[in-house]
Amino acid sequence: MTKPFLTLAQARTPEGAELTLHSHDTEFYLRVNRQPLMGTNASESEKVLAELACAGLATQATPRVLIGGLGFGFSLRRVLECVGAAAIVQVAELLPEVVAWNREFLSSVNGLLLDDPRVLLSIQDVYQIIAQAPAGHYDAILLDVDNGPIAMVKDGNGRLYQSAGLAAISRALKPGGRVTFWSASQDQAFSRRLVKAGYKVEIVGCKSYPQAKKKTHTIFVADRR
Repeated sequence: MTKPFLTLAQARTPEGAELTLHSHDTEFYLRVNRQPLMGTNASESEKVLAELACAGLATQATPRVLIGGLGFGFSLRRVLECVGAAAIVQVAELLPEVVAWNREFLSSVNGLLLDDPRVLLSIQDVYQIIAQAPAGHYDAILLDVDNGPIAMVKDGNGRLYQSAGLAAISRALKPGGRVTFWSASQDQAFSRRLVKAGYKVEIVGCKSYPQAKKKTHTIFVADRR
């Protein structure tokens, strides 16, 4: 028998969009205004986002990492695997409902990682955290807050991809620090803005799941010079 597609919970974003959590068989899915946002069956690019951000941090004594967007916690899991026991991994999630859903419905996925002693959870807009951070505060920043430079969930997320946001990120990073941006598509204009903002940029295509034939997602890797 076909297993049902269940709606587990729903919430409204500050802009009024409907965010819903669903399950089907052993997988979970997030939708915004009924459009697919993410699923546990397609988490490969979130892991790559973390691996690229944390390259070289395993040998550092006390790295400090900021993750913008909790989602289903796959980036958080990979960051914790890449850094040492003394690391501080701050997770910024704007919607408290997403945190609650991870604890209530997704403990079998990555929800239990929220109780890792290295994790500092902030229910706050990641842009505000970056803007208020001391200069040179983070070794790495991961941003997976939307569909990429073209915002889908929250209009204000677009600030992260403009010149003022890129300058704020650079200031919050240590010299030589790295920021990685998840994107659902390539965006040459954004790549040019990164270069203009003073970053050394690499564009990495990645798959949504390991067996995929095509690299449909993009990770922008930007190092502070």
